[in-house]
Amino acid sequence: MSATYDAAGRNHSPQFKAKVALAALREDKTMAELCQQFELHPNQISDWKRQLLDHASDIFDAGKSASEIAPDLAPLHEKIGRQALEFGFFKQRAHQSGIAERRAMIDRSHPMTVTRQAQLLGMGRSTVYYLPRPPSAADLALMRAIDELHLEYPFMGARQLSRQLGRRGIKAGRLHVRTLMLKVGIEALAPQPGSSKRHPQHKVYPYLLRNLAITRSNQVWALDTTYIPMARGFVYLTAVIDVYSRCVLAHRVAITLEASNAAWVLREALEHYGTPEIVNTDQGSQFTADEFVCLVKDSGAKLSMDGKGAWRDNVFVERLWRSIKYERVYLRAYDGVSYARSDIAQYLEFYNRDRGHSSHEGQSPMQVYRACLPTLLKAA
Repeated sequence: MSATYDAAGRNHSPQFKAKVALAALREDKTMAELCQQFELHPNQISDWKRQLLDHASDIFDAGKSASEIAPDLAPLHEKIGRQALEFGFFKQRAHQSGIAERRAMIDRSHPMTVTRQAQLLGMGRSTVYYLPRPPSAADLALMRAIDELHLEYPFMGARQLSRQLGRRGIKAGRLHVRTLMLKVGIEALAPQPGSSKRHPQHKVYPYLLRNLAITRSNQVWALDTTYIPMARGFVYLTAVIDVYSRCVLAHRVAITLEASNAAWVLREALEHYGTPEIVNTDQGSQFTADEFVCLVKDSGAKLSMDGKGAWRDNVFVERLWRSIKYERVYLRAYDGVSYARSDIAQYLEFYNRDRGHSSHEGQSPMQVYRACLPTLLKAA
């Protein structure tokens, strides 16, 4: 893999990209923290992570000959020779690195001044001291307020939310509210202008729950993703819930919103709880991606998709999000992804096994799930 340029014209080496992608795969930091650490855009980090996953198997492919995997070095040698005449070998090598790598070369204890070191590395002195800004404390507080209002009034769009925030003494323009809504994946659960327009390649699956009596476990599963606020940034929680029993069958906390996370959660549920008759989701991109759709079809389940903006279609998952956030997340100030992941898992274990549900006469979701499985699955 050769070095490539980003949108700002910065050149990143394969080693640097691998380091960033591995850090993203570990998921022990929020995307905001990774962006600040490596001075990159979230989309760039997600792309490199995806490339690493897509090509990981190539490492173990011993069938390729040396000629197939050896890069063509002639153009690179020619370029190095030409640039060495003008800039010198050191400066040319430094310019192949990204800003983050070049800043790491600065030695403040060296007799050479920081200004001169920055000049030799091809960057301004101010760049040495610059740090990309993570989401501000004001924006994080505003995102949380928007999320709380969304749970209370899911039909409100950016304009109404802006007005409602104003009633609470929080000044925020409609466009800024809209920007933050997009950032955390919140959308008004009501018909929008042009909501019937779909991407030409977007596969539309029918909504199968209309007038359907849900009377047993593993009849219908629902999936959804929500935003979880953190002390620095935010993460996403994706969960599979059995609609009849309200039991959470699998979940995952991730720093990115990708189809692979939805597929992972569904795969976990399938491995531990069998196959449902219907899997119901909204029309989010993570659920319309081929990876997720193929997994549902291969399992033998039918895929059902909510009408866009039809909040009643996935109301059971929305109620789960409300319980998680008011009973646990909003009572915490998660300062790390690992803490958020373990604490949410602990709450969901309590929710499944010890928290009585009013719609089931005080029984826990797991009790109802086990009691109402089809006879064949009970025997198994």
